[in-house]
Amino acid sequence: MPRVKSNVVRLKRKKQIMKAAKGAFGGRSKLWKAAKETVERGWVYAYRDRKAKKRDFRKLWIIRINAAARQHEMSYNVFMHGLKKAGVEVDRKILSDLAIKDPTAFALLADKARAANLVTA
Repeated sequence: MPRVKSNVVRLKRKKQIMKAAKGAFGGRSKLWKAAKETVERGWVYAYRDRKAKKRDFRKLWIIRINAAARQHEMSYNVFMHGLKKAGVEVDRKILSDLAIKDPTAFALLADKARAANLVTA
């Protein structure tokens, strides 16, 4: 069986890791073992936090919508339930944006939600 030299593949992999470790401090960007551990840990955090970012933004949008809905004497869940009953299909990101940048439009939506809640109550 012939001897296999994986030098090209190994050096390509090493080059990729060392390039990714460029911003690390001290030996973490210069030494192979430290750089490899740093980069792999960073990739794990990056994967995890891409998921967490979505959760964090949704939480932020809900907090903003709740604050704006309470200015119109409604809680978040009553507001969202009223919008659903009224057939308004606007996602939380847009609602949050409206609450901040266009309070008059949000007030109209709040009135629609309130009316939809009163109709079936």
